[in-house]
Amino acid sequence: MPDADTIRLDDLLTDIDRTGPVPLYFQVAQALERAIRSGEVPAGARLENEIAIGKRLGLSRPTIRRAMQELVDKGLLVRRRGIGTQVVQGQVTRQVELTSLYEDLQGSDHEPSTRVLEHDTKPADEATAEALGVAVGSDVVYLRRQRSTDGVPVAVLENYLPVEFADITTEQLEARGLYQILRGRGVTIKVANQRIGARRAHGDESDLLDIDRGGPVLTMERVAFDNSGRAVEYGHHCYRPDLYAFETTLVAK
Repeated sequence: MPDADTIRLDDLLTDIDRTGPVPLYFQVAQALERAIRSGEVPAGARLENEIAIGKRLGLSRPTIRRAMQELVDKGLLVRRRGIGTQVVQGQVTRQVELTSLYEDLQGSDHEPSTRVLEHDTKPADEATAEALGVAVGSDVVYLRRQRSTDGVPVAVLENYLPVEFADITTEQLEARGLYQILRGRGVTIKVANQRIGARRAHGDESDLLDIDRGGPVLTMERVAFDNSGRAVEYGHHCYRPDLYAFETTLVAK
């Protein structure tokens, strides 16, 4: 029997035409898509499993599975380990500009939260030293955080800062975005070099993002500079592509 948080689809899928030319899976997918887009089935709602849905509707499990996959492919549903099929939260679209993820989430009417996974000083490797303009082996601040929106994990953030920021506290990092903290210390970030890409999740990223093992993630690498031209932050982040996207505006010359 479904729990109180699970959505039953009986009332939403009453107009299935079993004799017409339109495939059954397509009719199910279309009806559920309309219900999701109208808000009748809200973001975050859990659906019954495919067997239960099929029994209620008198349809085969492969038919229901194909219908659900159509909506997964459209980014409307997500399959989460240990939870089942769920309506995705609204995707956060990030303009490629000098903002932090925390600010993007706040600006899109989402409730951001942060879990600090690691907060320490460590010797700079070659890539970090080059990015921050410090000597290889010199101490830098290392941060690793899990960022969630409305309780759903959306990103794993790794950042390196000059050692002068070693007094930033874990409590500050849990309560505010990194750029907000830096601005509060008088640091004005003026320009950044940024690279956007994609790869498969590795290590513990799949667990932290609650995605399939080795699933695809969006990536972003950034070096940010203050108004004196000094590098003040080097970061590489990975994001769930079903919940996050980068957006750019292109202008012809």
